[in-house]
Amino acid sequence: MKPLVAIVGRPNVGKSTLFNKLAGKRLSIVEDTPGVTRDRIYADVEWLEYSFTLIDTGGIELDSEDIFFTQMLRQAELAVETADVILFVTDAREGMMAADSDVAHYLRRRHNNIILVVNKVDSPAQESGVYDFYGLGLGEPSSISSQQGLGIGDLLDRIVENFPKLSLELDEDFISIAVVGKPNAGKSSIVNKLLGEERVIVSEIPGTTRDAIDTPMEKDGQKYLLVDTAGIRRKRSIDDKSIERYSVIRSLDAIRRCDVALIILDAAEGITEQDVKIAGYVHEQGKASVIVVNKWDLIEKDTKTADKFKKKMQADLAFMDYVEFVFISAKTGQRVHKLLPFVQAAYAQAARRIPTGVLNEALHEAMLVNDPPSDKGRRLKIYYITQVTTKPPTFLLFVNNKQLMHFSYKRYLENCFRRTFGFMGTPILILLREKEST
Repeated sequence: MKPLVAIVGRPNVGKSTLFNKLAGKRLSIVEDTPGVTRDRIYADVEWLEYSFTLIDTGGIELDSEDIFFTQMLRQAELAVETADVILFVTDAREGMMAADSDVAHYLRRRHNNIILVVNKVDSPAQESGVYDFYGLGLGEPSSISSQQGLGIGDLLDRIVENFPKLSLELDEDFISIAVVGKPNAGKSSIVNKLLGEERVIVSEIPGTTRDAIDTPMEKDGQKYLLVDTAGIRRKRSIDDKSIERYSVIRSLDAIRRCDVALIILDAAEGITEQDVKIAGYVHEQGKASVIVVNKWDLIEKDTKTADKFKKKMQADLAFMDYVEFVFISAKTGQRVHKLLPFVQAAYAQAARRIPTGVLNEALHEAMLVNDPPSDKGRRLKIYYITQVTTKPPTFLLFVNNKQLMHFSYKRYLENCFRRTFGFMGTPILILLREKEST
């Protein structure tokens, strides 16, 4: 799971400037007025071989009765509750203040992985003031200048050194499965049924699972890592004062790092706009997937019910015409045993590599049936194709002019490759590169 790193401290010590420097882009408003950042802002950060999610928070004013500072304190509390690493930022220019001691005491009672950061150390002359901050009892401070970028690399090194060590080192034999969907769709029940035991909390109350929970398992010689995620609600439905916003961040991260996503739908509700958005995110991330229609036991059925339901889903998920559908009941166990074979099939297709010669034969046949498009007397020339990577299968098409490739012809080629090679259960990606004819 991608670690969460929260930046906290009293107002106006440069937290947002540090956030922008680490994120590599200006995402937080930076002003000299305390309290400008009144909400949590987050961004994905990469350093060396590590990646993590960085959270900016408003200033902590423990004694303030101002409604805005009270709200910001609640936001910071949520960040502290969910973060793996805390960056406690102080100000070298102002020196150690009583408010810093109060915040340090507050943090020590709530977290055990805190990095003390002394900001605004803009010159060697200011380094001597850093030693005063040892008095906060948080160990060695990291001196930086967010404005000038001094000490940022060393700070990033400390951050990644403090990440929690994963108890399970994944290898090539594992298939990572993210179980995703709206709250109360039955994700935890499905995980428990697959595991054959109660490993995650199951409740009728939406939002029981607040974090992504990793559980290894093995079935018929194949190793899996099941990731049960928090339900993803519509953005406007998330209470900004709740911990749920962070849970959603982790759920989306679980999708980004999985091999296959089980997208869970509630049969009793039918496919909703939010289901389509979740599926769309899985598709955009290039992940193999299976649509799982849960609670099928609650539906009154005749011989055509499943076909009607499937046609409705296919229409709403037209951008995922490669996906397979499975109708199950986690409560009764109906067809749950089919899920892992579907996962294996989707994973195998996502990991397929097609020889270049075979690919070019399929490309040639497709162009014989339907010539490449032309525009204003210029015709698209396609020289050859090669596969550059897997998961998802990604192909590089060498052409004379990328602007001449109409999206409809690109879609035609994708459909031809699917008819020839399959790729059921996984998106495929076709990239273009211009090449001069010789």
